[in-house]
Amino acid sequence: MIPLNTQSCHADGSLLGEVCVTNDKSARPNGEYQSVTSENGIDVARWANELELVRREKSIEAFERLFNHFAPKVKGFLMKSGTDNAMAEECVQEVMATVWHKAYLFDPTRASAATWIFTIARNKKIDALRKQKRPEPEDLGWGPEHEPDQEDVIGLQQETERLGQAIANLPTKQRQLLERAYFSDMSHSEIAAATGLPLGTIKSRIRLALDRLRHAMK
Repeated sequence: MIPLNTQSCHADGSLLGEVCVTNDKSARPNGEYQSVTSENGIDVARWANELELVRREKSIEAFERLFNHFAPKVKGFLMKSGTDNAMAEECVQEVMATVWHKAYLFDPTRASAATWIFTIARNKKIDALRKQKRPEPEDLGWGPEHEPDQEDVIGLQQETERLGQAIANLPTKQRQLLERAYFSDMSHSEIAAATGLPLGTIKSRIRLALDRLRHAMK
């Protein structure tokens, strides 16, 4: 049984864009992953046929065979290129969910199944690294973006004081990570390297800190 619930995978517009890019010249294997996409003619035809079964019939059996063959290879490729185990696992799930939902975009005349799948993996890795490098701050009520009048200035000052006090009241471990992420503009990977903490712990503490601040600013 594959470790992915095909009934609960939801594709969105971003997936459509990243799969479409594999239908042009960028789909051709480059030095980064040429070795893992190299296959003989029989394999090329076999995996193209499996994708066709997924596209035409939503064949779970065909998808299972694709998953069992490509998921370990994709994870190995991601980890070899410097991705940690947790991110690699997450990317593999997203890659294979994309394969399931977007099989109709695969064009065997432009790329092999392996090249198509590993290009999706490369794009997933880039997206994950971009999100880590620049974490998106949540809306905490920082004040209006337009030019404020005197009343707004006073209100903004009070809001800022409340936020500063709320940050000061955070547990030390949460506050320190939040300050590194948003005030020092450090990525989660950089924080992990500086503190020795696992990425999961860092993300969890920052999320809890943001929840506390949201509650304090209501």
